[in-house]
Amino acid sequence: MKKKLTAAFAAMAVLVTAGCGGNKTAQTTATAAAQESQPAQTTTTTAAANDTDNTEDTDADDSTEKDITEEETDGTERSVSGFALSVKGSDGKMKISRAAKKNTSMGDADTWTVFVYLCGTDLESDQASATDDIVQMTAAKYNENVKFVFQTGGTAEWQNEVISPDACERYVVEDGDITLVDSAPLTSMGDPSTLESFLDWGIRNYPAEKMGFVFWDHGGGSITGVCFDELHNDDSLSLAEINSAFSRVYANMTDKFEFIGFDCCLMGTAETANVISTYARYFYGSQETEPGTGWDYTAIGNFLAENPSADGGELGKVLADSFYDECALGEQENECTFTIIDCEKFDDFAVAFNDYANELYTAAGSDLAGIVRGVNKADNFGGNDKSEGYTNMVDIGGIVNNCAAYADGSAVLAALDDCIVYKKNGSLHKDASGLSVYYPLQVEGSEELKTLAGICISPYFLSLVDMVATGYTGNGYDNQVFFTEDGDWSNEDCVPESYDDSYFDEGDYGESGESKLITFAEKPGFDDEGYYGFVLDENGLNYTADVSAIILMDLGDNMLLELGETYDVYTDWDSGYFGDNFEGEWLSLPDGSLLSMYIVEANNDSTVYTSPIELNGKRTNLRIVQSENSVRIEGAWDGIDENGMASREIIKLKAGDKIAPIYYIIGEDDSESTYTSDAYEWADGDNVIYAQLPNGDYYYRFSIDDVYGDYYLTDPVVFTVENDGISFQELE
Repeated sequence: MKKKLTAAFAAMAVLVTAGCGGNKTAQTTATAAAQESQPAQTTTTTAAANDTDNTEDTDADDSTEKDITEEETDGTERSVSGFALSVKGSDGKMKISRAAKKNTSMGDADTWTVFVYLCGTDLESDQASATDDIVQMTAAKYNENVKFVFQTGGTAEWQNEVISPDACERYVVEDGDITLVDSAPLTSMGDPSTLESFLDWGIRNYPAEKMGFVFWDHGGGSITGVCFDELHNDDSLSLAEINSAFSRVYANMTDKFEFIGFDCCLMGTAETANVISTYARYFYGSQETEPGTGWDYTAIGNFLAENPSADGGELGKVLADSFYDECALGEQENECTFTIIDCEKFDDFAVAFNDYANELYTAAGSDLAGIVRGVNKADNFGGNDKSEGYTNMVDIGGIVNNCAAYADGSAVLAALDDCIVYKKNGSLHKDASGLSVYYPLQVEGSEELKTLAGICISPYFLSLVDMVATGYTGNGYDNQVFFTEDGDWSNEDCVPESYDDSYFDEGDYGESGESKLITFAEKPGFDDEGYYGFVLDENGLNYTADVSAIILMDLGDNMLLELGETYDVYTDWDSGYFGDNFEGEWLSLPDGSLLSMYIVEANNDSTVYTSPIELNGKRTNLRIVQSENSVRIEGAWDGIDENGMASREIIKLKAGDKIAPIYYIIGEDDSESTYTSDAYEWADGDNVIYAQLPNGDYYYRFSIDDVYGDYYLTDPVVFTVENDGISFQELE
């Protein structure tokens, strides 16, 4: 079945772009009378069909999908069944086998096909973001050798009159027009068989010398994956499912994809790059969340039309720069990250990372707390706080640099730098290294660790994560659960049978607020000068990861309003002394309405806070950045939902917006509820301010995080604000 769709679609689509923040500015030059596009035909879509006399392509795969290997001249073992990572107990060195290299072109010279797996979700049904990007594809310059081919699905409603929400439709974009060339039954875009079907259909009908593949939708990082289908209970594609789909289709290909990229949040991870490196020459991904506008498809199409012989590295640089510009249109360039990885060099990084992780894991036996403190200071992405939820995606370079006292990371940093072709970072992530890795800043359950066990790139880093997540002390931990009796490990058989819910109870792990690992040389109290503080003993200091303060307002009737968290704490990690450093000021709306504040991350230059609010009646979070000389609002972000899906859009405040602060209320029995205050109407030129707390009684208590995710809350003390002064006293 074919259906011709011409410039009427593009003209109509431009009209609906206001629904996604007005950041898309692409215009189309499509003609109203183009020839109907036929699917391309080829005789080189399978290895068997390509069995020609080509002596240069000695490593092209001419086998079917079997568990066989061949030894290449570089000594690397190649298999045709995806990839396998392994470690032998004798030396702990990582060995990597991947599906055979393939270098026999599947299309004519200087041809490109960019496949887009367009899972619309609420990005389309609420904001028309997918329609917007289709318009960008049609607006690109025409070259008969360059095509976009996309599959639709995953959304309750398309914000145009062309695409049906009742089927997985397939379109080709040529010369400013889109043509419906195939329609498949509506299945979940989070089902690997749906992905496999599109891949198989695409390479058979639209092969090219260079082929790219784009996952388009929400992302959640290494654990929850991508493409959350809102018609199928937000079913998503895990990394394991992506690998299985590509592995089966790759068996019928004679060449690799030129690139595989993720126009999704949080997918610039080592675990993702490891999967993609089998099937593509280049990997594109962002460590941080992406704005709803996503990539600039006009820039992609224009570059390829003018430079069809370009490779994936050259295209990736153009894509990264244009993506940054797209972010800037929505004033979101500060959060921007984007990385281009040369997949041929990724394995060198993976080997170096495993060596580093082995050394770091060994050091954790004597000073796990110091390592955890270092990791906690590393850049992290996608929230990771009480109000916004947790992704547990942490910057690899930050981990290595902050844990330099425990393991030599020079080789892994050099290998990472070598495999990065190009990266683009905004000011809030200016030191981000280019790839993230999973680390349990807050464990969300045993399934999270099981998922990690199947996709991790080092058994020693997995052991470190497991040590932290399950609450073992350094004296009793044994990582042999991940290894065979001979001391061998393989990612193909990594999840131990004992890795069930009961396994996570063995270390008495949990969020109690009374961590038994936090012990004191001097218990919390007042010193002779009236400062409130404490001194940790050697044991307590060894197990302490972080110290902050919690501020609460006394509402009477045994009810407390939690204003939030602050780093207004004096810290001396050498002596173990920690004391109050609070002067009674708090972030507020312009009318003095106090905001509840929670720390997202802090570095030497700035601290990022989040504040739960209602914006025009909808629950969200206000992102605020405090630096030495300023405080500014980045915008409102919905955070991570219960399925692990990250919101893409950071919404900029505008005049007339109604902002209502939300607070957590703690009852007598430690029950927790929320209270929404009256709304403030935002005006042009407004900003948050530091205001003195209103006169009254408040509570101050330290929150001491241990290295395993539990914490210790000190008894609260009262401080009174009166006539711009503040005084502390013990609770009677």
